[in-house]
Amino acid sequence: MKSIIEKMNDGGPLITYTILLLILIILALFIWTLLESDKTPRNKSLIASLGWFALAWGYLGRTYGLILAFDKIAAAGEITPSLMAGGLKMALLGPLAGLTAFLIARMAIIIFILRDRKTGTA
Repeated sequence: MKSIIEKMNDGGPLITYTILLLILIILALFIWTLLESDKTPRNKSLIASLGWFALAWGYLGRTYGLILAFDKIAAAGEITPSLMAGGLKMALLGPLAGLTAFLIARMAIIIFILRDRKTGTA
C-alpha cells in the first residue's frame, strides 16, 4: 500500500489523485446502475465520459511531466540519468493511471451491454 501511495505521489498528486477519484466515481456509478436498471443508458454514457476524461487527464499529466523534465535539464545544463528518470517517471505514471480508469469504465460498459443483450432490453 505504501508503494502505491509513493507511486501516486511520484506521478504528480494532482493528476493521479484526480484519476483515483474518477475511478471511485466510475465504480460507484457502475454499482448504482447495476442496482437501478432504469438508469442504465444515462449512467452508461456518464461512465464512458468519465473514462475518456481520465484518459485525457492522464495524458495531460504526461505532457506536464515532460515539460518539467526538460525544464530541469535546461536548468542543470547537462543530462544525468537520475534527472531524466524523475521526469520520465512522472510522465508515465499519469497516463498509466488514466488508462486504468479508462479500462475500468470500458469494462463496466461492456458488462451493461452484455446484460442488456441477455435481458433483451438493448
